[in-house]
Amino acid sequence: MLIWFRQHLFALKSALSHLRASPGNFLFNVLVVAITLALPIAGLTLIENIRPVSAQLSIEPEISVFVNPATPRADAMALSTPIKKILKEANITAKLNFVTKDKALAAMEENSGLAEVLATLGGNPLPDAYVLSLSNSDSHKVETLAQQLKSLTNVDIVQVDSAWVKRLSALMQVLQVSLLFLAITLGLVVVVVIFNATRLQVISHQSEISIARLLGATNSFIHKPYYYTGALLGLLAACAAMAIIALSLGPLNQSIAKFAKLYASEFRLMPLGVFPSLILLALSMLLGLCGAFFSVRRQLARIN
Repeated sequence: MLIWFRQHLFALKSALSHLRASPGNFLFNVLVVAITLALPIAGLTLIENIRPVSAQLSIEPEISVFVNPATPRADAMALSTPIKKILKEANITAKLNFVTKDKALAAMEENSGLAEVLATLGGNPLPDAYVLSLSNSDSHKVETLAQQLKSLTNVDIVQVDSAWVKRLSALMQVLQVSLLFLAITLGLVVVVVIFNATRLQVISHQSEISIARLLGATNSFIHKPYYYTGALLGLLAACAAMAIIALSLGPLNQSIAKFAKLYASEFRLMPLGVFPSLILLALSMLLGLCGAFFSVRRQLARIN
């Protein structure tokens, strides 16, 4: 076991000595790989920030039935009977909630921060409304139900409130699949970049490798320093990519804050957590190791 540790320590020292011999080339390769990794890391950061927001949104179908503002309260409340009849005929189980215009105005003043603006209107512009909460099993009947409700007397507008939530959920899935394909493609690019960088290193140390072989060095002993070089390149490139993303979040959040303020929200983009960051660092090291592994074996086979 002690010999094993000594061999790996010697390989790490050899890798560092190779880097000190040509730091410019190494830093350039780190920058190229970091720029390549920055795009999927930025996409993952965006998805991880949006995911909690989308998870809080209800995807159960909801239909809002707005009564004509000129309709008396008694007639508005009487609409529950034909609505329940339509639900029964369509064999739909739904939770029916009647929201008065006064209750809707109070909720808007409390949650939107527009109390002063609403006070200047001199009256309540909101109509009475019914909110129908349907189960996901009845989601395919939403459009038909909305058309039937719109034909009722004294009904002004019928709005399907959860349609945009479903679109957001579908968009999130598309983004996740796209990010996966992008990460795989750019991962191959990283492997190719490290493959070429390692190949140039092996060529430049060809005489040193030949002497080591004459002294009885095994292939495993010769390979290890280049494996460490590839892994270090991947690790440092991932750290640089995360640093680039973290620095870009500052000015980006300033623009997001202005937009979110219009919707009384404090949404802001946060860097990836510790666990996802460690996973990305490990994957980047693995990509660097794979590039070095294939390159060293191929190039040394040619030297042989």
